[in-house]
Amino acid sequence: MGAACARELSDSGLRVTVCESGVVGGGATAAGMGHLAVMDDSEAQFALTSYSQSLWRDLAAELPKDAEYLPCGSLWIAADEEEMSEVHRKELYYKERGIPVEVLDARQLAEAEPNLRPGMAGGLIMHADGVCYPPCAAKFLLERSGAELLQGRRVVAVDDGGVRFANGTELAAGAVVLATGAAVTDLFPQLAVAPRKGHLLITDRYPGFVKHQLIELGYLKSAHSTASDSVAFNVQPRRTGQLLIGSSRQYGVTDGAVEKDMLSRMLSRALEYMPGLQQLSSIRTWTGFRAATPDKLPLIGRAPELRNVLLATGHEGLGISTSLATARLIGDELLGRVSAIPREPYHPARAFC
Repeated sequence: MGAACARELSDSGLRVTVCESGVVGGGATAAGMGHLAVMDDSEAQFALTSYSQSLWRDLAAELPKDAEYLPCGSLWIAADEEEMSEVHRKELYYKERGIPVEVLDARQLAEAEPNLRPGMAGGLIMHADGVCYPPCAAKFLLERSGAELLQGRRVVAVDDGGVRFANGTELAAGAVVLATGAAVTDLFPQLAVAPRKGHLLITDRYPGFVKHQLIELGYLKSAHSTASDSVAFNVQPRRTGQLLIGSSRQYGVTDGAVEKDMLSRMLSRALEYMPGLQQLSSIRTWTGFRAATPDKLPLIGRAPELRNVLLATGHEGLGISTSLATARLIGDELLGRVSAIPREPYHPARAFC
């Protein structure tokens, strides 16, 4: 998010300095799957994700090889007829808005993804969806921006005049953009943003084992749960031939350690949909924290009662997907430009207690 904002603001003619306490592309960026998806949980979510996906497509030819951009499409899997009714609802929704989708019946689904277990009802392919490798994409965006990088600098306070670092020094700025994920509450503790922990696992290389980003339709129930831990089947092919396996969601957990019980639940769910995963070798597991808001929409725009401080956070699991559109909206607000989509649904004022 920060790298995307740096590129957008630099391209708009501003002089940009990035303050990074850790590694470029670390934190939530390094923990994410890199799914570049269009979503339909609300009209505001659809507007932001579809706008951002168009910006990613425009950028795709410039991305370096290590960003691993792969336009593989997403395949939402319906396990039964009840979930097939959701497939048809989504099909109608997206077609009405010009998004290319295709419904698959049980036979077509088995042909598209032979390693799924038999007996699935069907699915919905989102042809325009893709994936990328977020750390290298972030590195590219930051290098492309030409911004000055102050690495190892942790910001502990911010106001309309600039920022103060942990070592007591200050940096004056005409405007400050906070793209700090869940850590934004270190600076604004009254902000309704909570960390939501997730686990991921990556396998060795098995080219062709999975062809699309695969997501169970039950994932929507998992993503909307705010009261309990949840898991869902979500497997992504990488350009390297590796598979990235998710997903889990936990609230109220601040320890970043891999939890054996949660990882076991997540993998058991994956095996229910794709039993052949049992035969593959895993290389690494890790966790990360998504910055979640109560209404499932990000915070994009000026902080209340501050003229020169803007927020770009609260994107939960869609930070990579929506980074380019978020950066464009930040640039629009800062420079007084008319935006391609309404900015009001994402205004941070709604999340300040």
